[in-house]
Amino acid sequence: MFIGEYQHNLDEKGRLSMPVKFRAKMAGGAVVTKGLDSCLSVYTVEEWEKLAEKLAALPLTNPASRAFARLMLAGAAQVNIDKQGRITLPSYLREYAGLQGPAVVAGLFSRVEIWSVDNWRSYKSNTEGDASVIAEELENLGI
Repeated sequence: MFIGEYQHNLDEKGRLSMPVKFRAKMAGGAVVTKGLDSCLSVYTVEEWEKLAEKLAALPLTNPASRAFARLMLAGAAQVNIDKQGRITLPSYLREYAGLQGPAVVAGLFSRVEIWSVDNWRSYKSNTEGDASVIAEELENLGI
């Protein structure tokens, strides 16, 4: 389980340290892909395989299905944690998320998201301001 919010620096080679609490779960490798809202999503290999199977099963005749599968699958990269607890993010993923220097690593139960600090602050500010509206929407979904 991944939970919590952490700030780590991305180095000049595109390496980002993962929080200590996340490393054991990612010891067998991970998959990083383009996430929603201009962030990156990181999955354990096991979680990625579950998601990839669902994406591969989407109907090819549906334009939204094709677009989402392309975003997630073609944009993905396998990564390994090095001895210092870092993963190396490919340049195309860093560019997509606007990552350079400090980054936010957020645990979201079955995945991790990596955000530029500016995008994270903006997203959090907007979301926290709409918390009651979001709660009402979730109530409609049975949560």
